[in-house]
Amino acid sequence: MHDTAVLLIELGIIVLGLGLVGRFAGRFGLSPIPLYLLVGLAFGRGGLMPLGESEDFIAVGAEIGIILLLLMLGLEYSATELVGSLRTQYPSGAVDFALNALPGAIAALLMGWGPLAAFALGGVTWISSSGVVAKVLTDLGRLGNRETPAVLGILVIEDLSMAVYLPLLTTLLAGIGLAGGTVALVVSLGTVGVVVYLALRHGRVISRAVSSDDPEMLLLVVLGLTLLVAGLAQRLQVSAAVGAFLVGIALSGEVAEGARKLLSPLRDLFAAVFFVFFGLSTDPGAIPPVLVPALLLALVTAFTKILTGWYAAGRALVGARGRLRAGGALVARGEFSIVIAGLTVGAEPRIRPMAAAYVLILVLLGPVAARWTEPAVTRLLSRVLRRTGPSWPHAPPPAG
Repeated sequence: MHDTAVLLIELGIIVLGLGLVGRFAGRFGLSPIPLYLLVGLAFGRGGLMPLGESEDFIAVGAEIGIILLLLMLGLEYSATELVGSLRTQYPSGAVDFALNALPGAIAALLMGWGPLAAFALGGVTWISSSGVVAKVLTDLGRLGNRETPAVLGILVIEDLSMAVYLPLLTTLLAGIGLAGGTVALVVSLGTVGVVVYLALRHGRVISRAVSSDDPEMLLLVVLGLTLLVAGLAQRLQVSAAVGAFLVGIALSGEVAEGARKLLSPLRDLFAAVFFVFFGLSTDPGAIPPVLVPALLLALVTAFTKILTGWYAAGRALVGARGRLRAGGALVARGEFSIVIAGLTVGAEPRIRPMAAAYVLILVLLGPVAARWTEPAVTRLLSRVLRRTGPSWPHAPPPAG
């Protein structure tokens, strides 16, 4: 009974603290993710007040948080949209990978961390935060801009790429070897292909089977199905997160919309727990030694993300200002970077503090870059070119 009381007290303190820091972040228009990480660092090993009874409970909640994050992401896209994005945006996806994964991999090798850490850190620097980017675009009123489909196309390709990257990373970390890694990759690709095919051909049937007029029943069926598929995916070495993402893709129409509304509060709660757990399992004392490399890497990959957005929006024939806005919107890193770092526990412990510092920097810099990249670059170039010729750009089209 005493242990239960302590558990409830600890959970109450953490959840209340998350609510307070979330409100604080909201007042300044910031993402609460860095504050959630700081809460975890404060209560974790080496922090101000290490937890005792609730750590195991939070670990399970963190797993559910990853699953719900990916489920909700999948619910945002239909299989048709995914296939369409792959057909039209794959060159941009290739440029995105080259510009943003390579700096992380090179940094790990330069620090002497080895090929496995290079593969993991490359993933950390590659993937933008879909959650932060979507929120920033909404807050800035840019959902209708011409460059926004290009930004969303990059995010879709990144999310889908995780269906291949995460199982491969898990296999490499487990030391299964080339043969085992090949099998895991084939299983992962086969699973993704089957789910996308079923969603394209029989999505309405699947949605109809899950559908219910009772919100409580819909919530229970969708959540139960997601946890079941995530567990089976984990057994198949495909990754529970990817399994949840595929469930989201398979659902469409009113079912997907209803599930989003019902699951959003749960997603927010358990996602916050996930970020706290990441902070709990990170030693604050390990962050200062990697802070300078993390800052340098953040600055480099912020610039490469801007180049990525410039290229992707340029392929859509968007004007110069819109291309700059697209690049700035992609700068933030967040949930996937933390998921990747979380998988490296035990095998590559040096990734965790590096990723924590890196995400803290870019999740703060991301909204700033989204808002100010275009006006800052435009003013700078106008001042330079005013001395040599007409200012740039002259009169950009309203939407571009």
